Amino acid sequence: MKTLVTTLLFALLSLGPALIADAAAVKLRIGVDAGYPPFSYIDDVGVLKGFDIDIALALCAKMKTVCAFVRQDWEGLIPGLRAGKYDAIVSSMLITEKRWRLVAFTDKYYSNAVRFVARKGAGFDPSAPAGRTIGVARATIASDWLEDNISGVATTRLFRGQEALLRALVKGEVDAVFGDGLGFWNWLRSPKGARFAFVGEGYHLDEGVGIAVRKEDGALLCRLNMAIKAILAEGIYEKINARYFPFSIY
Repeated sequence: MKTLVTTLLFALLSLGPALIADAAAVKLRIGVDAGYPPFSYIDDVGVLKGFDIDIALALCAKMKTVCAFVRQDWEGLIPGLRAGKYDAIVSSMLITEKRWRLVAFTDKYYSNAVRFVARKGAGFDPSAPAGRTIGVARATIASDWLEDNISGVATTRLFRGQEALLRALVKGEVDAVFGDGLGFWNWLRSPKGARFAFVGEGYHLDEGVGIAVRKEDGALLCRLNMAIKAILAEGIYEKINARYFPFSIY
């Protein structure tokens, strides 16, 4: 009997390192649309970078897990999450009632507003858009707002992501674009954006930007919320914020 107990103890001890190694290998698969600088983008040497990426890495570190990023186009992010392609979405997704019906959200990790951008001196007036063509990224809170508020007054053109949207503005294919204010702020500081400017005030149409998870993943949701609180309390969030913006976006 003593020999059997000793054998079992040695067996359990021998499994210890394997179990630890398995735990360390567990990854949090994160869906991200990489076409949205400065939040998520591919740099000149092919590396995924941005505010969202840094936040995700900080949260994974707090949760003692490893981030595994899965690139996905914007429209496919929620369907991909629900299909099990990844475990969470960290891709500047605004928390809205419409999305709550499909997924669950963490507490916000930053705030944003939607805004109009047009060429300087073009005379675009958001309060009088009749006869104008306005570009917007499809499947966004901005496209929903335009559909509800200017349908039949102005022409709306839908684009697949922010990069395509801004290319159309530069080419003169649209009179103005409507969308994410912080993303536009970053672009307006670039050489391509120098001839354009914000028009009118921002619209706060959401509850902030959060991390989306499947509704059944309550334990993961709690872990992410605890990690968000931790990086805020410990000053980690503030340092990441300062890499991209000279003001707080929380």
